[in-house]
Amino acid sequence: MSKYVEMTHDQVIAACQKYMNKEQLAFVEKAYEYANRAHAGQKRASGQPYIIHPTQVAGTLATLGLDPDTVAAGFLHDTVEDTDVTNDDIKRDFGEDVAFIVDGVTKLNKYQYKSHQEFLAENHRKMLIAMAKDLRVIMVKLADRLHNMHTLQHLRPDKQRRIASETMDIYAPLADRLGIGTIKWELEDMSFHYLNPEAYYRIVNLMDVKRSQREKYISDAINVLKSTLDSLGIKYEIYGRPKHIYSIYKKMVNKHKDFDEIYDLLAVRVIVKTVRDCYAVLGAVHTEWKPMPGRFKDYIAVPKVNGYQSLHTTIIGPGGRPLEIQIRTEQMHEVAEYGVAAHWAYKRGNFEGVKESSAGDQLNMVKEILELKDETKDADEFMRSVKSDIFSDRVYVFTPKGEVYELPKGAVTLDFAYEIHTQVGDHAVGAKVNGKLVPLDCKLKNGDVIEIMTQSNAAPSRDWVDIVQTSRARNKIRRYFRALDREDSIERGEEEVASLLREHGLNAKEFMDKDHIDKILDHFNYHTPEELYAAIGFGDQSAMGVFNRLTFDLRKKQEQEKQKKHEEEILNSGQKSAQSEPAPKNNNAGTMKIKHKNGVMIQGVSDLMLHLAKCCNPVPGDEIIGYVTKGRGVTIHRADCRNITKEAANEGRLIDVEWENVGEDSSLQSFNANIEVFGYNRGNLLSDIINKLNSLTKNINNISGKVNDENIAHVYVTVAVKNAKQLESILSGLRDVPDVYETKRSDN
Repeated sequence: MSKYVEMTHDQVIAACQKYMNKEQLAFVEKAYEYANRAHAGQKRASGQPYIIHPTQVAGTLATLGLDPDTVAAGFLHDTVEDTDVTNDDIKRDFGEDVAFIVDGVTKLNKYQYKSHQEFLAENHRKMLIAMAKDLRVIMVKLADRLHNMHTLQHLRPDKQRRIASETMDIYAPLADRLGIGTIKWELEDMSFHYLNPEAYYRIVNLMDVKRSQREKYISDAINVLKSTLDSLGIKYEIYGRPKHIYSIYKKMVNKHKDFDEIYDLLAVRVIVKTVRDCYAVLGAVHTEWKPMPGRFKDYIAVPKVNGYQSLHTTIIGPGGRPLEIQIRTEQMHEVAEYGVAAHWAYKRGNFEGVKESSAGDQLNMVKEILELKDETKDADEFMRSVKSDIFSDRVYVFTPKGEVYELPKGAVTLDFAYEIHTQVGDHAVGAKVNGKLVPLDCKLKNGDVIEIMTQSNAAPSRDWVDIVQTSRARNKIRRYFRALDREDSIERGEEEVASLLREHGLNAKEFMDKDHIDKILDHFNYHTPEELYAAIGFGDQSAMGVFNRLTFDLRKKQEQEKQKKHEEEILNSGQKSAQSEPAPKNNNAGTMKIKHKNGVMIQGVSDLMLHLAKCCNPVPGDEIIGYVTKGRGVTIHRADCRNITKEAANEGRLIDVEWENVGEDSSLQSFNANIEVFGYNRGNLLSDIINKLNSLTKNINNISGKVNDENIAHVYVTVAVKNAKQLESILSGLRDVPDVYETKRSDN
């Protein structure tokens, strides 16, 4: 990953001064001062003042040359979510556009969701729908995510992986679809670093090993190419293209290639003034060197849907080694790096209408998002459709008239028919691909020319739902049959729910009355009972999901009664086995706690042997559970220990335990904890880890390590700690050692 340099407030304003007038600068400055006051006293996880984050977001937006409203929204984007500022305040002080952008990136924290997954899905849907109305929403969110990824090292490993996964699944593809290569590559490489650190550092190591050889090879090729281009009498820039770690990894995995077979490692980029110059350079390159068959792509004549244009050719360069050369104009390069943001750059000083930027003509994504919003009922389904239809790998195909269509990889001719128009899909009977007759389930490839054959009396078949690969086509087919047999679907759906209720011994009429059904309609995002039953009958909605929601209150009450009965049994058992002396007083009525060694207290049980489990090494501050073994007393495990099974709970072997003291009391004994440290191997890595440990604790009981074939160091450490807080401090401190990418507590 490249070294990240934070921008100061003055540097952000300096970036704005390059293209904004005094009035616009004052507007942006006002937004900074407003955010600075709102976030006063707040800190980031890194310990830095919070205002540093919105400053970096605004700085990225200013570097991209976005309009004053967007840069101001960058400063203000977290005020509604994290301070007392309301969206009405933003609208009053900065206008409707800024308020809309800020609202578009604000999480739905005020609502309650049944799961974190549902919460994320709803937030993503809200953001994407807002983006479809104003592309500036996603520009702010991408800038926000970019800085969050650069500071991800300050979070817990589980949060790092979750955020990195979300970035790889949603935000990097968004940047790609918007053509913002400069952000896309950074997001992918940083996410890859946290999701697969071993593979990341392996590629870094492989790149380092032969770096000097590659640099000399590129330098020699550029020198030869310069002398060739000078003879053309055109203006040009030429340089080696930076390599992106994740793209190398993808090609190694997807194409089953070794590292040395990836041509993109060796690449040269040529920037010229005009399209004519691009083709002149291409001719000169092919005259000087022999092109590799099948390795030429003309994205100028046929641009990618996100607006990307360039000529790509791979030639047999000096010494017989492959070399990729990319040729483009200055404007094409601007679009390749900044995507839709480049459209703002060409309108600098005249920001009218930027939210309906001309990029919108290229971005079918916006139209697709709005269609999916209307055709999907819940956030999870919406996000699944977005990922499969919009963020997946793409194929580019043509109509006989030369019009380009973009579809997800794996799409078939029937998907293409529905992409053209719903009526074309509904009446399709066959297709021709490259002039040959093919069935409607023929899988499409890049460059295919497709003609759909239709008949006016033809109609969709029910098995088409299983043939098509895109949510868009599938939803259109379902819509056709939904209208065709709505009454049957309603009856079938209602009976499915009633049947489930009867199977569980419940009165269907009681649970399917108007009060019960109306209560759950909002949860499933339907307006009437008929809509809900029709969706169940057609298979869009799970009958079991509706059953679970209808019986939620009943099951909750039954569970509470069961829990209460279980607690009474434990209490009665404890009172019989406890010694006659009075138990220590406790604020929790009806609960006795007996103090044992190691600072552990056991409810209602005394005179039992007590052991700390060696498999998970619990320390004060961990959530713990007691496991009773006949003849051996009670073994104390961490509550998340993998050796605590459901069978143990069912057999009544588990008892509630807790730590008597989890503070910094030095009178408590120390507890052993095992730590694992993973890092990219280099000279002095182990020494640096030991030095860091010595600065964090003097109680190192054991340390060992090994290095695997991919040059990844794996270090094992046993330290003595007072509590979980001290242990987390040690783990966090070790992550600051250069080239250490993960530290974790070991269960061994």
